[in-house]
Amino acid sequence: MQRKEGRKKKGKTCSSSPCHKVCNLVWSKTSNELVSTHGYSQNQVIVWKYPSMSQIATLTGHSMRVLYLAMSPDGQTIVTGAGDETLRFWNVFSKSRSTMESRSLLDFSRIR
Repeated sequence: MQRKEGRKKKGKTCSSSPCHKVCNLVWSKTSNELVSTHGYSQNQVIVWKYPSMSQIATLTGHSMRVLYLAMSPDGQTIVTGAGDETLRFWNVFSKSRSTMESRSLLDFSRIR
């Protein structure tokens, strides 16, 4: 999430301390937000608003580096796994986007 020196493109950077220890990133399916997981020393999960990159929430509970991150098929829940051998389920996103539909975007009538 930090911009590397020497690049000419401008981008948003985060200024909080765990930014240089990012382990995972996942975009919300229902809002302009993303989730990052972090390692030592905070071992936290952070929800960010995009494109401002402002922190919305900091989720704590793991005692070791958060190594794994996955999102549920409905886009409402994430699960994190850490070096402390725990899984944590977090209900972080609502399914409030009115344009969201539960049907597939694929047109199976054309597949033979």
